[in-house]
Amino acid sequence: MVQLNILSGNKAGTSWRVRRFPVRIGRSSTVELQLEEPGLWDQHLELNFVPREGFVMIPHPNALVTIDEQPVKRAILRSGDILNLGALKLQFWLAPTRQSGMRFREALTWAAMAAMSLVQVGLVYWLLSS
Repeated sequence: MVQLNILSGNKAGTSWRVRRFPVRIGRSSTVELQLEEPGLWDQHLELNFVPREGFVMIPHPNALVTIDEQPVKRAILRSGDILNLGALKLQFWLAPTRQSGMRFREALTWAAMAAMSLVQVGLVYWLLSS
C-alpha cells in the first residue's frame, strides 16, 4: 500500500493511504485527495501504478510539481520522494505491511503431518502382521 504524508499546509502531520489507482490530487470535490492549499489546481496531479514501471506521477499540463526540488512533467516515484505542489509538500511513502495470521495454516500443516505419521505407523503394523 502507498501512503502520502502531508508535510505542510492545513493538514500537516497527517497521512493518507492510497487504496486504489489512479489517484487524483487537487482542490476539486471530484478528486480522491482534496486539499485546499494556495497554488493547487482543481486536478493538480494523478498518481498511477504501471506494472512494468512502478508508481507514476503525471501532473496537470499547467501545474507545477517538483520532486526533491526538481521540476518534472512525468516521474516514477520512489519511497521517500518529496513532492511540492504549490505551497503544499507531500512525501510519497510505501506504507508498512501487515502480516496476516498464520495460525490456521500452521495448525492444518501439523495436523496433516500427524495424520501422515499415523498412516505410516498403520502401514508398518499391517506389513508386520501379514
